[in-house]
Amino acid sequence: MNAIAGNRASSFVASLFRPDHDRHEGVRPIQIHLLRVLYLLMFVGVGLPTWGEVLRHAGPWDQVRAVAACVWVAYPTLGVLGLLNPLRMLPLVVFMLFYKTLWLAVVAWPLWSGGQLAASPANEMAHVFAGVIAIYPIVPWGHVLRTWLRLPARTRAAR
Repeated sequence: MNAIAGNRASSFVASLFRPDHDRHEGVRPIQIHLLRVLYLLMFVGVGLPTWGEVLRHAGPWDQVRAVAACVWVAYPTLGVLGLLNPLRMLPLVVFMLFYKTLWLAVVAWPLWSGGQLAASPANEMAHVFAGVIAIYPIVPWGHVLRTWLRLPARTRAAR
């Protein structure tokens, strides 16, 4: 690789981690790309299988299972819009983080701390939901706070 190509590659990588104030409201492009991957994975991993379950279901629904199925169809399907505009669909990601983290805290943690999680029906769901920890770094929390809590953004001169 010649020096010019090497400089271009390092410049490109550096640009992924530099806040983009013009196109992405000060969010790093790497976070935008990772959010798009997350929205796609949400739809492929949760939305499609659950749509299949809903469409193939026959007979009356158990009310609680029906609510869960409808939520698990709705949020990843809406997440497809995040492929086009990742920042506008952030409330879906925060919703997902909140309900999964809450479930881990109120259902899985007591079972785990009592040594009963492995033998419980919640064990499989706990393993699936534990992956939520990998999503926290993807969320542009500064943008969330500035946008949702209206905290002032830093000025360009201060950057």
